[in-house]
Amino acid sequence: MKMAMIVAMDEGGFIGREDRLPWRLASDMARFKRLTEGAGSNSVIMGRKTWDSLPDSFRPLPERVNIVMSRDTGWLAEGAETALYVGRAIELAFAEGSEECWVIGGAQVYEMFLDRVGEIHVTTVHTNDSGDVKFPGWDRSEWSEEVIESLDSDDENECPSTYSVWTRS
Repeated sequence: MKMAMIVAMDEGGFIGREDRLPWRLASDMARFKRLTEGAGSNSVIMGRKTWDSLPDSFRPLPERVNIVMSRDTGWLAEGAETALYVGRAIELAFAEGSEECWVIGGAQVYEMFLDRVGEIHVTTVHTNDSGDVKFPGWDRSEWSEEVIESLDSDDENECPSTYSVWTRS
């Protein structure tokens, strides 16, 4: 099973502000949906705050197994599997027959899985200081970057951005 991360961050590494995305990028949301759904047998792993930040109409994220990391052993939500630790989340994705497992945030969950993924899909939003939550530090010297797409801002994308795939060397 392929393990990957997907994240949008500003140039300073910020990924969120007040439990939501700090910018509006329609192109990035469409890419997120396309990649994480894949052929229809994928899982997404997220923290409880990320789950809570999803609009009601998108919770659970359709066409994907939704796995929520929570330290609260009593936490339950319709459409979500709950995992207390990393191994359990991976086990749930594997048991569901997932071909790909995508780690989608937030910061603590990214940090827990950083050494378990082979790819990190990064949309760099060309702005600074747009958040209050940062992506964890990672040694990029252990990874190689392939820039896939650069976009200017427009009516549906409030900031210019660059989409890259980082692969573990």
